[in-house]
Amino acid sequence: MSKIKVGVVGGYGTIGKRVATAIMLQDDMELVGIAGPGFDWRAALMAKKNIPIYLSTNARIEEFKKHNYEAAGTIEDLLSKVDVVVDATPEGTGAKNKPLYEKFGVKAVFEGGEKHSLTNSSFVAARNYLENLNKQFTRVVSCNTTAICRVVGAIHERIGVKKARITIFRRAADPWESHKKGIINTVVPELEIPSHHGPDAQTVIKNLDIITLAAKGSHNLYHLHMGFLELNEKVSREAVINALEEEPRVVLVSGKDKVEALNIIFEIGRELGRPRGDIYEIPVWLESISIIHNDLTLIWATPEESNVIPENIDAIRALTGVEKNPRNSIEKTDRSLGVVKRFY
Repeated sequence: MSKIKVGVVGGYGTIGKRVATAIMLQDDMELVGIAGPGFDWRAALMAKKNIPIYLSTNARIEEFKKHNYEAAGTIEDLLSKVDVVVDATPEGTGAKNKPLYEKFGVKAVFEGGEKHSLTNSSFVAARNYLENLNKQFTRVVSCNTTAICRVVGAIHERIGVKKARITIFRRAADPWESHKKGIINTVVPELEIPSHHGPDAQTVIKNLDIITLAAKGSHNLYHLHMGFLELNEKVSREAVINALEEEPRVVLVSGKDKVEALNIIFEIGRELGRPRGDIYEIPVWLESISIIHNDLTLIWATPEESNVIPENIDAIRALTGVEKNPRNSIEKTDRSLGVVKRFY
């Protein structure tokens, strides 16, 4: 069977470069190239990896040449060669790019910065892979929403959640952008209530009663979620643990093992030898899992740069229909990326 030909638009950025790397690890996909706005240090490093780079205009192609790099062509050239595009551009840009994808008749995966209404389809592999089979467009939800859909979704699917109330303590900025928009020595509440994460989760898990609150802190290593879940019935703590252990891309960690904070999770990624130190899994603290009557509490970390990368790979397979079985795609992706159920 021929490989799926994939292009990544916005291929220099936080998500785009990671998706491009992950595509190159798939035996059923071919990375045709990435598209970006022009020359900078990120483009130069991607070019040094022999990844073909396509640019938005001929003028930028000429600029590329001045830095002794050869562009592969324009974004239109890229679109003429691919089956699927992953659009990892900044928020709102994907919506502007959609007519171009429609013109070339290519399928496209958008990211969580775009609105659900852009595609009328959202995606988390373990929750709604089959809903996205053979569609032209879908949207991988944000890192925070992906985490909610994995953790809360696992419990809802296996046990039943009557109400979910989630507090999200967000990082201020991705590490490489901290000089632009970091915040110092304060916490900034998001005053839109509920925060967008709850309604976004409902685009994937349609029957989930969820309200979310969020705030930004002066750090750049991951988000922290604190969940209060009212369950449909009283169950044992062990039943909750079993539900999370059965869920792909969720890992239990423990303060008893000195996994005490977000920076430790970040360090684990580096010690595992992952590319860029990435964590694709959602780590849930074992000690935080507590049941009082029908109420469940739990706390988890959300690796904002990397936890959506496996979802993008699965979304490519779903849109093209090359793999009809969600579990098969998830397992294939996880093997290629080294996703585990235990860190140590």
